[in-house]
Amino acid sequence: MDHVEIWTDGSARGNPGPGGYGAVLLFVDADGQEHRLELSEGYRRTTNNRMELLAAVVALEALKRPCSVELHSDSQYLVNAWNKNWIAGWIKRGWKNASKEPVKNPDLWQRMIKAAQPHRVSWLWVKGHAGTALNERCDELATTAADDRAHWQVDQGYEG
Repeated sequence: MDHVEIWTDGSARGNPGPGGYGAVLLFVDADGQEHRLELSEGYRRTTNNRMELLAAVVALEALKRPCSVELHSDSQYLVNAWNKNWIAGWIKRGWKNASKEPVKNPDLWQRMIKAAQPHRVSWLWVKGHAGTALNERCDELATTAADDRAHWQVDQGYEG
């Protein structure tokens, strides 16, 4: 099984407001050659949490075959949902949280579950804005996309 390192970040200018995500995927092939893919996109109105989730979703969806994945995020919301098994509880309760309120962003959680399914994913939290090079790069990608109004998309899950 191939190993891929994924770094992700999301950003929103205002919350809600214009937002973007950034992701960096790293893969070393059998010849020792490193491959790097950077992904980003901006949205005219969204939230920071949606962009944190979307970064992970899009990165996982970019993988062409089952992989062993180390996914790094500075979002405790994202990492804890997997590592503390919140998602299983949400599903069991019909997408309600422990307080019996609707889970936010179910469209992205459901998409992420599908995207993660073929892979063996380790969800790793990294402190944001602490000088970690790839986390900083993802932040740069996310904020640049959030500020690029000429290329904003519509976040249907938020605005729809």
